[in-house]
Amino acid sequence: MAETGTATTDAATGEPAPVVSVKPVVLPAPGRGEDLRVRVSAPATGRDLPVVVFSHGFGSSLDGYGPLADFWAAHGFVVIQPTHLDSRTLNIPHDDPRTPRIWRFRVEDMKRVLDHLELLEAAVPGLGGRVDRSRVAAAGHSFGGQTAGNLLGLRVLGPEGKEGDDLSDPRIKAGVLFATAGLGGADLSPFAVENFPFMNPSFADMTTPTLVVAGDRDDSPLTVRGPDWMTDPYFLSPGDKSLLTVFGAEHSLGGIPGYEARETTDESPERVALIQRVTLAYLRHALGIEDSSWLAARKALTETSSPLGRLESK
Repeated sequence: MAETGTATTDAATGEPAPVVSVKPVVLPAPGRGEDLRVRVSAPATGRDLPVVVFSHGFGSSLDGYGPLADFWAAHGFVVIQPTHLDSRTLNIPHDDPRTPRIWRFRVEDMKRVLDHLELLEAAVPGLGGRVDRSRVAAAGHSFGGQTAGNLLGLRVLGPEGKEGDDLSDPRIKAGVLFATAGLGGADLSPFAVENFPFMNPSFADMTTPTLVVAGDRDDSPLTVRGPDWMTDPYFLSPGDKSLLTVFGAEHSLGGIPGYEARETTDESPERVALIQRVTLAYLRHALGIEDSSWLAARKALTETSSPLGRLESK
């Protein structure tokens, strides 16, 4: 098929391109216990394609999040999805010695992807030479939001609030965090305190430009606060941030984990379509591709009343 234009032109017209997807691309991962399996999706047309590295929620895999990955790829992005060690596809038992460091292995997975972009590009037929490796974003849902957040500057606090390591990565220019946990400590439920000691983030150094997406009915069993807990990454981080609040949305935000995914409790094609459009516009804006679609989204969701959601920025 002949190329019809650049990625910028294709996305700006809103016409989706055919998508080529390859899985699994296997990256050696010494010390991990399992090689890293990755899915790479890209539009069949276009050049200078920006990249999104996506971290799945607890238990999912490279096969999840089709409503996001397919949409982004069809509109000009290379979408890279690693399968983390907590995936149900790997069936690692809870008492595995790696379990206490699962969160850290996740961050290492994302960095391994960044280290091997050339290999991943070569794995997709026809993709070679069409990727803009200077425009890379990190995104993630739920547990994956914290994982992506680490690359944006989020730090996991240790015992007694000791500041954790800086795991940010300068190769990441922007982020999108979906339904991502807020503060730990007294804000956590007893269940979360017992099972997820790493769920103790600090957003004070999360300076990379980021869009936070939260549902106003995402009442998580991990916190004693309520849905506003998921807005902490926006309100408690410095710098250029935006918050999309999706009305009526629970943790799956209308169905982003997958088509007919079992974890979706609030299925809504309208909410998913809103998230698709706003995140695409944000990524194109934050990565310096074009601003018109983001300005239009802000006008529609900030200056006027929408039944689907509200957008605010700082």
